[in-house]
Amino acid sequence: MINEGVVVRATGSWYEVLCDGQRINCRIRGKLRLKGVRSTNPVVVGDIVKCESDANGEWVICDILPRRNYIIRRASNLSKESHIIAANIDRAMIVVTLIEPVTALEFIDRFLITCEAYKVPATILLAKIDLLAEAPEAVEAFHQTYQSAGYEVIDISATEGIGLERVKELLEGNVTLISGNSGVGKSTLVGKIDPTLDIRTGEISESFHKGKHTTTFSTMYPIGNNGFIIDTPGIKGFGLIEIDDKELWHYFPEMIATAGECRFYNCTHTHEPGCAVTEAVKEGKIAFSRYESYLKILDDDDKYRK
Repeated sequence: MINEGVVVRATGSWYEVLCDGQRINCRIRGKLRLKGVRSTNPVVVGDIVKCESDANGEWVICDILPRRNYIIRRASNLSKESHIIAANIDRAMIVVTLIEPVTALEFIDRFLITCEAYKVPATILLAKIDLLAEAPEAVEAFHQTYQSAGYEVIDISATEGIGLERVKELLEGNVTLISGNSGVGKSTLVGKIDPTLDIRTGEISESFHKGKHTTTFSTMYPIGNNGFIIDTPGIKGFGLIEIDDKELWHYFPEMIATAGECRFYNCTHTHEPGCAVTEAVKEGKIAFSRYESYLKILDDDDKYRK
């Protein structure tokens, strides 16, 4: 007997699959691998899979249905393998903080690039906004940077209940990945949106002001009416993979909107005369931090391709 269901929890050894309203624990068949993908985790939360019972009555995942999209990152420095965070997503929400801890802008940009590359709509949640009452200029600058690039930025505070209604609206009826660095409050946010969910939370490390990991494995939780949240472990870095240097600027919406005015059709937007993108950066129409991320990624990621 073969059942079809969605993976709602992945530990690396066991996979919990939701089939016809029931949850079954499965292992993966040893030979199961995705064609053309060198991934550390062949089965991920959000995958639609086929399961069957073996001779011992244990369930195994025997096939993975084609994915419509996924969020992927490089498994580790200088690694040619990938780590897929989740699959078949309607929306990704990246939770970021400007304080306790500070989320690096390049990390945000790398995450957004991957969302653009795999056609996953992305929303930015600026968390712990209640701690930024005395830094309105920083908040305004952050909004300007990403809203001018075409992204919705929602100010939230899980402890004060700020912005949660808008987040709930976006979650309704969708499969939503929630990601970010450790310590930004992802698990606290999910717990405030639906207090019935058993999401563990942790404190900020005082010695390093870095978040402790609270979520150990990626897990999908039902929420609202026909909605699901995929809660992921905190991510420290986000190495890009499967994105060519020549295509990188295609995943910056503000650069796409401007590049048509460049003098050369094959402009790399780095040094060419008559480049509309670099001119837009000089004029403040494209945020310098976003352009800086573009240049850093071009430079830093070259070593992965050697």
